[in-house]
Amino acid sequence: MDSHPEIALLAPVPADLLEEGERMCEVKGKVAFGTRAWELFRRLDDMRDGLPVDVYFYASHSDTLDRVVSWRGRYVGHVEGVDGKHPAGRRYRSPLALNDGSGWWAVFWEVKDLHQIDPIPTANFRGYGAQKEYGASFVPEGPMIIEHP
Repeated sequence: MDSHPEIALLAPVPADLLEEGERMCEVKGKVAFGTRAWELFRRLDDMRDGLPVDVYFYASHSDTLDRVVSWRGRYVGHVEGVDGKHPAGRRYRSPLALNDGSGWWAVFWEVKDLHQIDPIPTANFRGYGAQKEYGASFVPEGPMIIEHP
């Protein structure tokens, strides 16, 4: 299935969760990441017309200060948290995420086909509807809807 041609998602996720998420996708078919940005994911679902959306991941909390996207996947939807937890329990959650101490999540956004890619500078990305790229000093601090590169 093709992805939405105009929009994508840019999201920082800790490097160790991306590595574990790749394994989760291979074994379980998808991985779920928790967030409190429920409004963004409701908006994204309204915009995507049921199509998957490409996700570009910035490995946050890593040992390097490189401002690059080095992972890619396909966003397929989100589910509401139940008492801060994924409604399917631990099935699509990385064991590392279960112990990260971050607490309660409003929604869980689900990704398939998570894999590493050749690095792309975050400066090359542009917010949805923006006229120019983010620039050299940009570091994503949460998931955001972007123009598909």
